[in-house]
Amino acid sequence: MIKRGKPAQHRCSFCGRGEEEVMILVSGMDGQICETCTDKASEIIDQELRKAGVEPPMEDKPNKSPKFGGPIELIPPKSIKTFLDQYVIGQDDAKKVLSVAVYNHYKRISQQLKSKEADVEIEKSNVLFIGQTGTGKTLMAKSIAKLLNVPFTIVDATVFTEAGYVGEDVESILSRLLQVCDYDVESAERGIVYIDEIDKIARKQSNPSITRDVSGEGVQQGMLKMLEGAEVLVPPQGGRKHPEQKLVKVHTGNILFICGGAFDGIEKVIARRVNTQVIGYNNRETEKIDRENLLQYVNHQDVKNFGLIPELVGRLPVVVHLDPLDIETLRRILTEPRNALLRQYEALFALENIELVLEPAAVDLIAEKALEYKLGARGLRSLCEAVLTDAMFEMPTPTKSDTTRQFLVSRAYVADKLERARIGRLNAA
Repeated sequence: MIKRGKPAQHRCSFCGRGEEEVMILVSGMDGQICETCTDKASEIIDQELRKAGVEPPMEDKPNKSPKFGGPIELIPPKSIKTFLDQYVIGQDDAKKVLSVAVYNHYKRISQQLKSKEADVEIEKSNVLFIGQTGTGKTLMAKSIAKLLNVPFTIVDATVFTEAGYVGEDVESILSRLLQVCDYDVESAERGIVYIDEIDKIARKQSNPSITRDVSGEGVQQGMLKMLEGAEVLVPPQGGRKHPEQKLVKVHTGNILFICGGAFDGIEKVIARRVNTQVIGYNNRETEKIDRENLLQYVNHQDVKNFGLIPELVGRLPVVVHLDPLDIETLRRILTEPRNALLRQYEALFALENIELVLEPAAVDLIAEKALEYKLGARGLRSLCEAVLTDAMFEMPTPTKSDTTRQFLVSRAYVADKLERARIGRLNAA
């Protein structure tokens, strides 16, 4: 090995650079080679081996992810739904569709691992969730991620733009999947991606735009090949692609994509299709019932008319809706799930040796107000904060007492706190 300070006649036999221009110059019998030419030669050898059908040595591959490198365990759809029932209240149709989609994803991967020359190749079925805000779309994705032993990531579609514009490229979706599995490409290629807020990239007009829609239609077009299955060059650390950045090739044919969005206003699109009047001088209660009934009839045509391009809609063959939440469902959300909201507040008060007890009538009032304000399940936390903030401010003491105190919350207490809180102004709005 020759380093700087040696005679100047030593040059790389491949690129011709002298030792003063390189960091390391390796000398042989009749020539020398620098570190740059060594890396290029290694890449050429790998390419030629792959052309000949020979995989490069294992030491050239990234380390296997210890979490996802093991065998795939098939979990029946009923078991998946039972697990989701512990976290998500209601939405039985959506949970069934998600359970079947995930189970079929496992089976597809298992079939390919057992027999790569099978007569029938099972294709994936990407899923599209449609439901009002606060109905549990993102919660279902987060809950099922706790169960899976394949890489799973949740991304937000609102941050993506068309290539060449300020924002993230759509390839960043796969960058986050790679980060989850410690950059093990083989594990990432059998993962699951949940794309949230997919409705926010809808094009602004129903007709094709003359000008560029870089954060809407342009993003949809960039996602087409990724959803269907193609070899995508992914920047490992995320961010924008640069010529000098080393990219990782990921094949998306076995990656299951689950998309979700509120699609606010799609009820009007459905109403026009079924000739049902939604806006008018009819009774407000009838309008609400019509909206609840209309969403269950959503189909691909309505999604296309809302603003998703037909090419993208065709790559999401399974469309399922989430039912709006009623008072009974909101009441159950407060008390039944494993991470129920009231259990969280009970745990917070228990740290101060305070037993929090809410009367059933108080729980009912909180559910009624959440339905009235149309905030979904997310509105429950806002209401609970408005009710319990004063108590959480006054009741903790500098020196904790060993005796447990009880704090009883009645319906009158809830009504008084909500009337004084700013959130009560939502009713007037």
